[in-house]
Amino acid sequence: MRFQPSTTRYDSMVYRRSGKSGVRLPALSLGLWHNFGGVDVFENSRAMVLRAFDCGITHFDLANNYGPPPGSAEETFGRILREDLRPYRDELIVSSKAGWDMWPGPYGNWGSRKYLVASLDQSLARMGLDYVDIFYHHRRDPETPIEESMGALDFIVRSGRALYAGISSYGPEDTRKAAQILRGLGTPCLIHQPRYSMFDRRIEDGLLEALAGEGMGCIVFSPLAQGLLSDRYLAGVPEGSRASKNGFLKVADITPDRLAKVERLAALAQGRGQTLAQMAIAWVLRHPAVTSALIGASRIAQIDDGVSALRNLAFCHEELQSIDAILSGIPRKSA
Repeated sequence: MRFQPSTTRYDSMVYRRSGKSGVRLPALSLGLWHNFGGVDVFENSRAMVLRAFDCGITHFDLANNYGPPPGSAEETFGRILREDLRPYRDELIVSSKAGWDMWPGPYGNWGSRKYLVASLDQSLARMGLDYVDIFYHHRRDPETPIEESMGALDFIVRSGRALYAGISSYGPEDTRKAAQILRGLGTPCLIHQPRYSMFDRRIEDGLLEALAGEGMGCIVFSPLAQGLLSDRYLAGVPEGSRASKNGFLKVADITPDRLAKVERLAALAQGRGQTLAQMAIAWVLRHPAVTSALIGASRIAQIDDGVSALRNLAFCHEELQSIDAILSGIPRKSA
């Protein structure tokens, strides 16, 4: 049956301008890091992407190595585009990235012009696209001059492979330098993608200030700290969860101290009429420099839960003070 998107898909989504650009992104974007690979059930992946679009989520974030196996998330998304979303391509923001290990040998990693251009060509082939909307350098390469990596992004945009350039996981000083190089080349840096959550507030220590100063947008990943900022682990580590799969969230990360904080945060969220996951999303979006929050999902209900967070994005001073008190001991700088 041919997919027909909801006619009300834009009615309740919040859209925010990315820095000083003309691009507005949904406050909630869908990341295909997990659960969209070749090892996953295609119909579930398809259902989640289409549900996200029906909810007004127009931005889908990928990378060359998302899967597993690496590259297969882009193949999955390419199939969904081909079979369902092709008529709506101009309503979508599709992004991809390169910077981590992708293929053997010296040219399949880091930040050389050789790697970044070749990787995007492969990504476009996997997705069946002529261009992506945003292409990111996924991480700073300490052994490649930043001028080379930014020059590659400029070439990628000028060659029509991407409409905008972005960076991910750059520190404040490198972010400023990257933005200045790209601006000088005539290809302003649209956006930065850092990690941010209640349990990881490092971007408050200079990066958000740098982004505002450079006029760049900010799309944060892992706002739920890989699911820790939810009710999923309060009764132990469930089978099939990220922690059970030996992924980036380890069982060792789920400490009694953190669980105690999660319980107190969940009680505060309940008082706001939200789940903890919804409050965690709203909390990262409270900062004026944050354009969008990237969420992952393993089922449709998680997308619906995330979208519901947008109904209450406001925090009073007392709520923010209470959250800070609960999180005391976690390094931060006042936002």
